[in-house]
Amino acid sequence: MLVLERNICKFKRAITANRSCRICSSANDEILVEKLGSVTTIGINRPQKRNCINKASASKLSRAILEFEEDESALVGVLHGIGGNFCAGYDLEELSGFDPDMGLGDEAGHGPMGPTRRMIKKPMVAAISGYAVAGGMELALMCDLRVMEETAIMGIFCRRFGVPLLDGGTVRLQALVGLSRALDLILTGRAIKAKEAFEWGLANRLVACGTGLGQAINLATSLVKFPQACLRADRVSTYNSAFNAGSHEEALEFEKNNAAHVVLQESVAGAKQFMSGVGRHGKFYNLTDRKQTQPIKSKI
Repeated sequence: MLVLERNICKFKRAITANRSCRICSSANDEILVEKLGSVTTIGINRPQKRNCINKASASKLSRAILEFEEDESALVGVLHGIGGNFCAGYDLEELSGFDPDMGLGDEAGHGPMGPTRRMIKKPMVAAISGYAVAGGMELALMCDLRVMEETAIMGIFCRRFGVPLLDGGTVRLQALVGLSRALDLILTGRAIKAKEAFEWGLANRLVACGTGLGQAINLATSLVKFPQACLRADRVSTYNSAFNAGSHEEALEFEKNNAAHVVLQESVAGAKQFMSGVGRHGKFYNLTDRKQTQPIKSKI
């Protein structure tokens, strides 16, 4: 808890110290990117629309996540919403004037909500507050882990208006909670509150209202200290087993081939660390001495 409080305070001080930062300073800054050491936060900033995504902001979100992936100093991302809501889906005002020439996120790997038809290269944590519904829920499902505030709500609310799931919802949801529960949410469109979402495994952490972003940053920071080649290899193997492998044997073979290079790259050095006393008795602290840099501000 002390580490969490320090991280939240550090994040707040970084924002307060930069009054020229564009957080909520202009409605045109639809995607806000913050760097806090090895953690990059990506905020959807359309609070007047409950952070609904339109074509322009979807493109900006895709670019922000791509830049996060290409930044060698960025190890873990945190996706969140500005102004009390994660994301309430696609902007129905724009959809009401839909022109077929607009397309439906037809670029490879991209859906109407952004980069939702591909696997993000690095771990991402969703900080869920308020509403994460319809396409917003699909963005949360795109992330590896979900930190959900106790007052937050998820649900396939687009069921009411005949808007289909085009950003991975039918694929990822059942992989996370099983076919029966996925069909419950997809067919009924009902709301699922934080406690039930946590019990289902849809939310990985259940936290107090107003603490979602800080807790998500803390969770992301906890991943930074691990050897990254190993972490990413195991992540890829896990996703392959869930979505790509045709058999148990195929999944095991992929796991071996995908991670074999890590043994020389990180495992031998890690074993030597253990022999020197680091990490003994299940300890997870002092694994690295990676220095954290000061926050860097940017906008998309």
